[in-house]
Amino acid sequence: MTEQHEKDWELYEEKIEKFIQVIAKNMNLYGITSSIGRLYGVLYFSGDPMTLDDMRDALQMSKTSMSTGVRTLSDMKMVESTFRRGIRKDLYQSEEDWYKSFTSLFGNRWRQYTESNIEEADETIAELRTISEQTRDERLQSKIDQDIERLEYARNYYEWLMEFIHVIESGKIFEYIPKK
Repeated sequence: MTEQHEKDWELYEEKIEKFIQVIAKNMNLYGITSSIGRLYGVLYFSGDPMTLDDMRDALQMSKTSMSTGVRTLSDMKMVESTFRRGIRKDLYQSEEDWYKSFTSLFGNRWRQYTESNIEEADETIAELRTISEQTRDERLQSKIDQDIERLEYARNYYEWLMEFIHVIESGKIFEYIPKK
């Protein structure tokens, strides 16, 4: 390989590595560590499925870390296991459809928190109603009534958010904002 070719390859690798860093940084928005984000980036740009050993070599991380990262990405439907004749080790490749990955990741993360918030609002409303029924303090009853209104507003918001999550998860979002 000529010296210029080597420089071109180095420049190419530098630019890809820079973009992988951007991917890793953005994954933090979804609660994914930057090391797992880097793993996804390496898989995405590899072009070919990789074994855990390949990933370990590419990222200089332990095989255990690679396994944990692949499992995390697999749970989020961002990486899938694949098969190639003659290769006995597990092979993994990135999900190429980022729209699919986003809708799955967004839905899973937001659904979990939103359902929890709805449950908390319901429990708090029920507990406040119990306190209101038991107290003779009219000022406290008035405050509880105001807070129950606030909690019902919050619950309505979370129910709306659940509908929004459904629009994302079902793919209906693409009727409003088409894929590019």
